[in-house]
Amino acid sequence: MRAIVVHTPGGPEALELEHRPVPEPPPGWVRVRIEAFGLNRSEWFTRRGESPTVSFPRVLGIECVGVVDLDPGGELRPGQQVAALMGEMGRQFDGGYQEYAVLPRRILHPFQSDLPWEVLGALPEMFQTAHGSLVQGLECQPGDTLLIRGGTTSVGMMAAQLALRMGLRVIATTRSECKLADLVAIGVHEPIIDDGALAERVRALTDGRGVDRCLELVGGATVRDSLQCVRPRGILCWTGFVSGVWAIDRFSPLRDLPHTVRLCFYGGGTEDLDDAAFAAFLDDLAADRVKVAVAGIYALDDIQEAHRHMDENRGAGKLVVRNRH
Repeated sequence: MRAIVVHTPGGPEALELEHRPVPEPPPGWVRVRIEAFGLNRSEWFTRRGESPTVSFPRVLGIECVGVVDLDPGGELRPGQQVAALMGEMGRQFDGGYQEYAVLPRRILHPFQSDLPWEVLGALPEMFQTAHGSLVQGLECQPGDTLLIRGGTTSVGMMAAQLALRMGLRVIATTRSECKLADLVAIGVHEPIIDDGALAERVRALTDGRGVDRCLELVGGATVRDSLQCVRPRGILCWTGFVSGVWAIDRFSPLRDLPHTVRLCFYGGGTEDLDDAAFAAFLDDLAADRVKVAVAGIYALDDIQEAHRHMDENRGAGKLVVRNRH
Protein backbone atom coordinates (compact mmCIF):
# COMPACT_ATOMS: atom_id res chain seq x y z
CA MET A 1 0.00 0.00 0.00
CA ARG A 2 1.00 3.65 -0.37
CA ALA A 3 1.60 5.90 2.64
CA ILE A 4 2.80 9.46 3.09
CA VAL A 5 5.53 9.58 5.74
CA VAL A 6 7.30 12.48 7.45
CA HIS A 7 10.79 11.46 8.57
CA THR A 8 12.13 14.94 9.30
CA PRO A 9 9.90 17.99 9.85
CA GLY A 10 9.91 20.73 7.25
CA GLY A 11 7.98 22.13 4.30
CA PRO A 12 5.66 20.22 1.95
CA GLU A 13 8.67 18.35 0.61
CA ALA A 14 8.91 16.58 3.99
CA LEU A 15 5.86 14.51 2.96
CA GLU A 16 7.38 11.44 1.29
CA LEU A 17 5.47 8.76 -0.61
CA GLU A 18 6.44 5.23 0.47
CA HIS A 19 5.22 1.69 -0.18
CA ARG A 20 4.53 -0.32 2.97
CA PRO A 21 2.95 -3.68 3.83
CA VAL A 22 -0.75 -3.54 4.64
CA PRO A 23 -0.81 -3.49 8.49
CA GLU A 24 -2.43 -6.12 10.70
CA PRO A 25 -4.77 -4.93 13.49
CA PRO A 26 -4.20 -6.10 17.09
CA PRO A 27 -7.18 -6.72 19.42
CA GLY A 28 -9.25 -3.57 19.95
CA TRP A 29 -8.06 -2.08 16.66
CA VAL A 30 -9.63 -2.13 13.20
CA ARG A 31 -8.11 -1.99 9.75
CA VAL A 32 -9.78 0.67 7.60
CA ARG A 33 -9.47 1.07 3.85
CA ILE A 34 -9.20 4.82 3.60
CA GLU A 35 -11.21 6.42 0.82
CA ALA A 36 -10.61 10.10 1.60
CA PHE A 37 -9.28 12.45 4.25
CA GLY A 38 -9.30 16.16 4.95
CA LEU A 39 -6.26 18.34 5.59
CA ASN A 40 -6.06 20.20 8.89
CA ARG A 41 -3.96 22.92 10.47
CA SER A 42 -2.96 20.41 13.14
CA GLU A 43 -1.09 18.45 10.47
CA TRP A 44 0.48 21.65 9.16
CA PHE A 45 1.93 22.35 12.60
CA THR A 46 3.09 18.74 13.00
CA ARG A 47 4.72 18.67 9.57
CA ARG A 48 6.71 21.77 10.54
CA GLY A 49 7.89 20.20 13.81
CA GLU A 50 5.69 22.38 16.01
CA SER A 51 3.91 19.52 17.80
CA PRO A 52 6.38 18.69 20.58
CA THR A 53 4.74 15.38 21.59
CA VAL A 54 4.96 13.88 18.09
CA SER A 55 7.93 11.66 17.21
CA PHE A 56 9.07 10.80 13.69
CA PRO A 57 8.81 8.98 11.34
CA ARG A 58 5.03 9.46 11.33
CA VAL A 59 2.11 9.13 8.93
CA LEU A 60 0.11 12.30 9.57
CA GLY A 61 -3.66 12.71 9.41
CA ILE A 62 -6.05 13.34 12.29
CA GLU A 63 -9.14 12.19 10.36
CA CYS A 64 -10.33 9.98 7.53
CA VAL A 65 -13.37 8.24 6.07
CA GLY A 66 -13.45 4.80 4.56
CA VAL A 67 -14.74 1.28 5.03
CA VAL A 68 -13.91 -1.45 7.50
CA ASP A 69 -11.45 -3.91 5.98
CA LEU A 70 -10.86 -6.15 9.02
CA ASP A 71 -12.16 -6.05 12.59
CA PRO A 72 -10.65 -8.89 14.66
CA GLY A 73 -13.27 -8.27 17.34
CA GLY A 74 -16.12 -8.84 14.90
CA GLU A 75 -18.03 -5.75 16.04
CA LEU A 76 -17.89 -3.96 12.69
CA ARG A 77 -18.68 -5.76 9.44
CA PRO A 78 -16.40 -5.53 6.42
CA GLY A 79 -17.57 -2.75 4.13
CA GLN A 80 -19.15 -0.71 6.93
CA GLN A 81 -18.62 3.01 6.30
CA VAL A 82 -16.73 4.68 9.15
CA ALA A 83 -15.31 8.06 10.04
CA ALA A 84 -12.24 8.28 12.26
CA LEU A 85 -10.89 11.35 13.96
CA MET A 86 -8.49 12.61 16.58
CA GLY A 87 -7.74 10.53 19.68
CA GLU A 88 -3.99 10.99 18.92
CA MET A 89 -4.47 9.72 15.37
CA GLY A 90 -1.59 10.88 13.20
CA ARG A 91 0.31 11.91 16.31
CA GLN A 92 0.94 8.97 18.64
CA PHE A 93 0.07 6.39 15.98
CA ASP A 94 -0.07 6.56 12.19
CA GLY A 95 -3.03 8.41 10.76
CA GLY A 96 -5.00 9.00 7.61
CA TYR A 97 -2.36 9.88 4.98
CA GLN A 98 -2.29 6.32 3.61
CA GLU A 99 -4.41 3.74 1.83
CA TYR A 100 -5.00 1.48 4.85
CA ALA A 101 -4.77 2.38 8.53
CA VAL A 102 -5.01 0.38 11.73
CA LEU A 103 -7.04 2.50 14.14
CA PRO A 104 -8.48 2.07 17.66
CA ARG A 105 -12.12 1.00 17.62
CA ARG A 106 -12.91 3.83 20.07
CA ILE A 107 -12.24 6.54 17.48
CA LEU A 108 -14.39 4.96 14.74
CA HIS A 109 -17.88 6.28 14.05
CA PRO A 110 -20.04 4.13 11.74
CA PHE A 111 -22.36 5.97 9.35
CA GLN A 112 -24.33 5.37 6.17
CA SER A 113 -24.31 7.77 3.23
CA ASP A 114 -24.38 7.81 -0.56
CA LEU A 115 -22.49 11.10 -0.74
CA PRO A 116 -19.21 11.09 -2.70
CA TRP A 117 -16.12 10.17 -0.71
CA GLU A 118 -14.46 13.49 -1.53
CA VAL A 119 -17.35 15.25 0.22
CA LEU A 120 -17.44 12.85 3.15
CA GLY A 121 -13.68 13.23 3.56
CA ALA A 122 -14.11 16.91 4.35
CA LEU A 123 -16.50 16.37 7.23
CA PRO A 124 -15.50 14.50 10.44
CA GLU A 125 -13.10 16.88 12.20
CA MET A 126 -14.73 19.96 10.68
CA PHE A 127 -18.24 18.97 11.78
CA GLN A 128 -17.17 17.82 15.23
CA THR A 129 -15.22 21.00 15.94
CA ALA A 130 -17.91 23.35 14.65
CA HIS A 131 -20.82 21.54 16.29
CA GLY A 132 -19.00 21.11 19.61
CA SER A 133 -17.96 24.76 19.69
CA LEU A 134 -21.50 25.98 19.10
CA VAL A 135 -23.31 23.55 21.39
CA GLN A 136 -20.84 22.78 24.17
CA GLY A 137 -18.54 25.80 24.13
CA LEU A 138 -20.91 28.63 23.27
CA GLU A 139 -24.23 27.12 24.40
CA CYS A 140 -25.90 28.85 21.44
CA GLN A 141 -29.65 29.43 21.48
CA PRO A 142 -32.05 30.41 18.67
CA GLY A 143 -32.08 34.17 18.24
CA ASP A 144 -28.50 34.68 19.41
CA THR A 145 -26.16 36.83 17.37
CA LEU A 146 -22.91 35.00 16.64
CA LEU A 147 -19.61 36.45 15.46
CA ILE A 148 -17.31 33.95 13.72
CA ARG A 149 -13.78 35.29 13.59
CA GLY A 150 -12.08 33.34 10.81
CA GLY A 151 -15.27 32.80 8.85
CA THR A 152 -13.71 31.41 5.65
CA THR A 153 -11.75 28.69 7.42
CA SER A 154 -13.30 25.27 6.90
CA VAL A 155 -14.55 25.18 10.50
CA GLY A 156 -15.83 28.74 10.20
CA MET A 157 -17.90 27.97 7.12
CA MET A 158 -19.27 24.82 8.72
CA ALA A 159 -20.10 26.66 11.95
CA ALA A 160 -21.90 29.41 10.04
CA GLN A 161 -24.22 26.93 8.36
CA LEU A 162 -24.91 24.99 11.54
CA ALA A 163 -25.62 28.26 13.35
CA LEU A 164 -28.01 29.40 10.61
CA ARG A 165 -29.84 26.07 10.86
CA MET A 166 -30.12 26.67 14.62
CA GLY A 167 -31.77 30.07 14.04
CA LEU A 168 -28.85 32.37 14.86
CA ARG A 169 -27.94 35.67 13.25
CA VAL A 170 -24.40 35.24 11.90
CA ILE A 171 -21.66 37.82 11.43
CA ALA A 172 -18.49 36.31 9.94
CA THR A 173 -15.09 37.69 9.02
CA THR A 174 -12.48 37.22 6.33
CA ARG A 175 -9.22 39.04 5.63
CA SER A 176 -9.73 38.77 1.88
CA GLU A 177 -12.14 40.91 -0.15
CA CYS A 178 -12.48 38.16 -2.73
CA LYS A 179 -13.73 35.70 -0.08
CA LEU A 180 -16.70 37.85 1.00
CA ALA A 181 -18.77 36.18 -1.73
CA ASP A 182 -18.05 32.77 -0.17
CA LEU A 183 -19.68 33.93 3.06
CA VAL A 184 -22.65 35.42 1.23
CA ALA A 185 -23.11 32.16 -0.69
CA ILE A 186 -23.65 30.14 2.49
CA GLY A 187 -26.12 32.64 3.95
CA VAL A 188 -24.05 34.70 6.40
CA HIS A 189 -26.06 37.77 7.35
CA GLU A 190 -23.15 40.21 7.71
CA PRO A 191 -19.81 39.28 6.13
CA ILE A 192 -17.08 41.76 7.07
CA ILE A 193 -13.40 42.32 6.30
CA ASP A 194 -11.15 41.71 9.29
CA ASP A 195 -8.45 44.37 9.61
CA GLY A 196 -7.57 43.34 13.16
CA ALA A 197 -9.87 45.82 14.91
CA LEU A 198 -13.53 44.77 14.76
CA ALA A 199 -15.08 45.92 18.01
CA GLU A 200 -16.40 49.26 16.76
CA ARG A 201 -17.92 47.81 13.58
CA VAL A 202 -19.46 44.83 15.36
CA ARG A 203 -21.05 47.07 17.95
CA ALA A 204 -22.44 49.25 15.16
CA LEU A 205 -24.07 46.14 13.68
CA THR A 206 -25.62 45.23 17.03
CA ASP A 207 -26.98 48.64 18.11
CA GLY A 208 -24.01 49.15 20.39
CA ARG A 209 -24.79 46.03 22.41
CA GLY A 210 -22.23 43.52 21.14
CA VAL A 211 -22.75 39.93 20.03
CA ASP A 212 -24.16 37.22 22.27
CA ARG A 213 -21.55 34.68 21.21
CA CYS A 214 -18.17 34.78 19.47
CA LEU A 215 -16.38 31.80 17.92
CA GLU A 216 -12.66 32.64 17.84
CA LEU A 217 -10.83 30.69 15.13
CA VAL A 218 -7.95 33.07 14.46
CA GLY A 219 -6.33 32.67 17.87
CA GLY A 220 -4.17 34.69 20.18
CA ALA A 221 -3.60 37.49 17.68
CA THR A 222 -7.24 38.61 17.83
CA VAL A 223 -8.72 37.37 21.13
CA ARG A 224 -8.34 40.71 22.90
CA ASP A 225 -10.28 42.51 20.18
CA SER A 226 -12.86 39.73 19.90
CA LEU A 227 -13.60 40.00 23.62
CA GLN A 228 -14.53 43.66 23.08
CA CYS A 229 -17.15 42.53 20.55
CA VAL A 230 -19.10 40.47 23.11
CA ARG A 231 -21.94 41.82 25.22
CA PRO A 232 -21.99 41.55 29.02
CA ARG A 233 -22.73 37.96 30.09
CA GLY A 234 -21.94 36.77 26.57
CA ILE A 235 -19.44 34.03 25.71
CA LEU A 236 -16.30 33.87 23.60
CA CYS A 237 -15.14 30.35 22.71
CA TRP A 238 -11.54 30.08 21.54
CA THR A 239 -11.32 27.07 19.23
CA GLY A 240 -8.82 27.84 16.47
CA PHE A 241 -5.24 29.00 16.00
CA VAL A 242 -5.15 30.02 12.34
CA SER A 243 -2.86 32.94 13.18
CA GLY A 244 -0.32 30.54 14.68
CA VAL A 245 -0.45 32.50 17.95
CA TRP A 246 -1.14 30.04 20.77
CA ALA A 247 -1.21 32.42 23.74
CA ILE A 248 -2.18 35.99 24.62
CA ASP A 249 0.92 37.90 25.59
CA ARG A 250 0.65 39.56 29.01
CA PHE A 251 -3.08 38.89 29.27
CA SER A 252 -4.68 40.67 32.22
CA PRO A 253 -8.26 39.82 33.26
CA LEU A 254 -8.62 43.30 34.75
CA ARG A 255 -7.62 45.02 31.52
CA ASP A 256 -8.56 42.55 28.77
CA LEU A 257 -11.62 40.65 29.98
CA PRO A 258 -14.78 42.80 29.86
CA HIS A 259 -17.04 42.71 32.91
CA THR A 260 -19.04 39.42 33.06
CA VAL A 261 -17.93 38.26 29.58
CA ARG A 262 -16.99 34.58 29.69
CA LEU A 263 -13.92 33.20 27.89
CA CYS A 264 -13.67 29.46 27.30
CA PHE A 265 -11.70 27.04 25.13
CA TYR A 266 -13.09 24.19 23.04
CA GLY A 267 -10.75 21.34 22.17
CA GLY A 268 -13.06 18.33 22.13
CA GLY A 269 -12.05 15.04 20.57
CA THR A 270 -13.54 11.98 18.95
CA GLU A 271 -15.68 11.27 22.02
CA ASP A 272 -17.53 14.55 21.42
CA LEU A 273 -18.71 13.68 17.92
CA ASP A 274 -22.50 13.52 18.18
CA ASP A 275 -23.31 10.58 15.90
CA ALA A 276 -27.02 11.46 15.69
CA ALA A 277 -26.25 15.09 14.84
CA PHE A 278 -23.68 13.94 12.28
CA ALA A 279 -26.23 11.61 10.65
CA ALA A 280 -28.77 14.46 10.51
CA PHE A 281 -26.16 16.71 8.92
CA LEU A 282 -25.42 14.07 6.28
CA ASP A 283 -29.15 13.95 5.49
CA ASP A 284 -29.26 17.75 5.20
CA LEU A 285 -26.22 17.69 2.94
CA ALA A 286 -27.70 15.00 0.70
CA ALA A 287 -30.93 17.03 0.44
CA ASP A 288 -28.93 20.17 -0.48
CA ARG A 289 -30.13 22.02 2.61
CA VAL A 290 -26.51 22.81 3.55
CA LYS A 291 -23.28 23.11 1.56
CA VAL A 292 -19.75 21.94 2.19
CA ALA A 293 -17.01 24.24 0.98
CA VAL A 294 -14.30 22.08 -0.58
CA ALA A 295 -11.40 24.27 -1.64
CA GLY A 296 -9.56 21.53 -3.55
CA ILE A 297 -9.47 17.77 -4.16
CA TYR A 298 -6.11 16.04 -4.55
CA ALA A 299 -4.78 12.54 -5.15
CA LEU A 300 -2.50 10.92 -2.56
CA ASP A 301 0.45 11.31 -4.96
CA ASP A 302 -0.16 15.07 -4.93
CA ILE A 303 -0.01 15.54 -1.15
CA GLN A 304 2.90 17.99 -1.35
CA GLU A 305 0.92 20.28 -3.65
CA ALA A 306 -2.10 19.97 -1.34
CA HIS A 307 0.04 21.16 1.56
CA ARG A 308 1.39 24.04 -0.53
CA HIS A 309 -2.24 25.01 -1.14
CA MET A 310 -2.81 24.99 2.61
CA ASP A 311 0.42 26.91 3.27
CA GLU A 312 -0.68 29.67 0.91
CA ASN A 313 -4.32 29.94 2.09
CA ARG A 314 -5.46 29.94 -1.52
CA GLY A 315 -9.17 29.26 -1.09
CA ALA A 316 -12.09 29.15 1.29
CA GLY A 317 -13.06 25.75 2.68
CA LYS A 318 -11.56 22.32 3.16
CA LEU A 319 -8.83 20.54 1.23
CA VAL A 320 -9.49 16.84 0.63
CA VAL A 321 -7.34 13.95 -0.58
CA ARG A 322 -9.22 11.17 -2.39
CA ASN A 323 -7.63 7.71 -2.51
CA ARG A 324 -8.00 5.68 -5.69
CA HIS A 325 -7.35 2.05 -4.80
